[in-house]
Amino acid sequence: MMEQQSGKSLNNKVKEEKENFKFKEFFKNVSYENFVRFMYQPKDPSSLGVIRFLFGLLMLLDLPEERGGSDIDFRWGDPRDCHFPLFPILRPLPYPYMALLYGNMWFGACGIMLGYKFRTSALLFGLPYWYLLLLDKSFWNNHSYLFGIVTMLLVGSSANHYFSLDGIFDEKKRNRHVPYWNYFILKFQFFMLYFLAGLKKTDREWLEGYSMTNLGSHWVFLPFTIFLTVEQIDYLIVHWFGFLLDLTIGFWMLIEITRPIAMIFCACFHLMNSRLFSIGMFPYVCLATMPLFCSETWPRRLQSVFIKNVDYKVESSPVCVYTKDQINWKHKLVVGLLLTHCGLQCFLPYSHFITQGYNNWTKGLYGYSWDMMVHSWDTTIVVIKVVDNNSGGEFFLDPEAWTQNERWNKHADMCLQYAECLKNNLLQDLKHEKSREGGKNEIGPKHITSENISIYIDVWCSLNGRFQQRMYDPNYDLLKANWSPFRPVEWLKPVLTEYNDFRIQMNKISQEVYSWSNYSDVLFIADFPGLYLENYITKDLRNVTLTVLEGEVFYEVEDEETNQSYGVKLGKNESIPVEVEVFHKVHTISSTPSCYMYVYMNKTREYLGELPQPSDNDRDVMYSPFPLIEDVQFRIDAFLRMIGHISNSFLHVFYNQPLIRRTRLPFS
Repeated sequence: MMEQQSGKSLNNKVKEEKENFKFKEFFKNVSYENFVRFMYQPKDPSSLGVIRFLFGLLMLLDLPEERGGSDIDFRWGDPRDCHFPLFPILRPLPYPYMALLYGNMWFGACGIMLGYKFRTSALLFGLPYWYLLLLDKSFWNNHSYLFGIVTMLLVGSSANHYFSLDGIFDEKKRNRHVPYWNYFILKFQFFMLYFLAGLKKTDREWLEGYSMTNLGSHWVFLPFTIFLTVEQIDYLIVHWFGFLLDLTIGFWMLIEITRPIAMIFCACFHLMNSRLFSIGMFPYVCLATMPLFCSETWPRRLQSVFIKNVDYKVESSPVCVYTKDQINWKHKLVVGLLLTHCGLQCFLPYSHFITQGYNNWTKGLYGYSWDMMVHSWDTTIVVIKVVDNNSGGEFFLDPEAWTQNERWNKHADMCLQYAECLKNNLLQDLKHEKSREGGKNEIGPKHITSENISIYIDVWCSLNGRFQQRMYDPNYDLLKANWSPFRPVEWLKPVLTEYNDFRIQMNKISQEVYSWSNYSDVLFIADFPGLYLENYITKDLRNVTLTVLEGEVFYEVEDEETNQSYGVKLGKNESIPVEVEVFHKVHTISSTPSCYMYVYMNKTREYLGELPQPSDNDRDVMYSPFPLIEDVQFRIDAFLRMIGHISNSFLHVFYNQPLIRRTRLPFS
């Protein structure tokens, strides 16, 4: 018995030693040099060449649209417009030179697509692209950041070794191997796009179904309406299925056996997104790059279906490593840079604990975090007050003054930049007003008597269906702001998360109010102790009622004739009719935040018999499922406008021809 036990223990020791030997041998072979050789192993260039062509084509379509090429004169034509650069040193060039920059980008995108002077073309497109991107944070989004990254990754690749003019003109590049890292780094980038988007959707707001609402009524979800309600589609399909798809689709496409079905789901996902959201070329870039997860030879196999008995021979290339002796310091440096890029892509989406000055109600700037669609915003009021500290006079500005979108007001750093821009414009007008006699100006200087001014911005918005509440301290002078990219924003008001559960009650109240009439509506508001909302109800509304849901408020109305005010204190569940065509204030007098609602009828629409009209951004518009075909005329017109801006600027700069530029309506 003892001999049997000793024999078993000896056998176990031998097995352990063999396993340890294999383990050591494995790690002995895993070295940086072997990894470099792995990354430089030769691969077929055909898939990369096709993806390069499609990416260049889509950038040509993107340039007149999301990059603003068709409206260069609107976006960059007015030197007084406020822009929001990431780095203060960045400034837009004069309009004609900005137009020429777009011309460079167009030629660069053409070169990427055709594979002509490929690296030069990629730089010609990529460098101005990043300049434009960094020049205005208010136009940032995740896919714009993605396009810039892909362009710079292509710069170092050999994507012109197949299906390119470079290959036609240069035999050394024609149908030559490409190093595996060309595929690896692009595959990694798009894998992380999906995976990080899934990780960001682990946010409680997304999983509880508050991020995206009323999408289930869109026609793309019609098949699901057979067995699901709109609310169930929003929760199960949009939120939970979207979360699981983003989180896992990259893995399914990497595995050969699950790849076909995964690619079908992924393609449907992107096509649906192209109809649900105005996100430009993003869905089509994702569709064009899905073959990165397939075998590198798929274009040849596809071609062989139509052309029989063709011998596709791929030649060796000096950019690949065929033997270990060929590895040099340049190969090691490139692989090191690739690994650094991978590390940065993993770190940046979670780096907001460093750049705290860009954190608001959400973490960081919307652009490199991959928190796509996790947060939905509804802004009702933006108040910009300018105070002349010498005269004591104050006046209000249109929040669209000298801006081209409203994203800036959701970010404290951009609010600060906007205030500085307003100050410069107003003081410039003041100097101009003083330099002429008896002149009149449309804005500002007729109220300003000195350069000693203060600017206050009060933004009311709702995040993911919560109460409308103010984002910032309305009494904080932004021209004296103490802001740093590495410190929390001191004038930011917190989201009132203690009232998150009210969203269920708010939804029930809304449904009840909507059931009264096609013209009834409700607005939910929350405010902080010691602050007040000043409001004006137009005569278009009737039967306006203010009801307190939580806390205590003091409702105050000022009589303009007697210049005296009167009011009443309201507690929880108490209501009062609201007078129209007069200003009133709702003061929060409780020690905790107050919550209240306005319920009203739209008298004008009721009188005219109009049903509420859907806006251009409504999700349930019956679009064609083929938007590139549907929008072909729009795209042609946009392209022709861009070419017109570029050619006119070229003639102006080089031949002193008159510059033709459209003018925006004031503050539109």
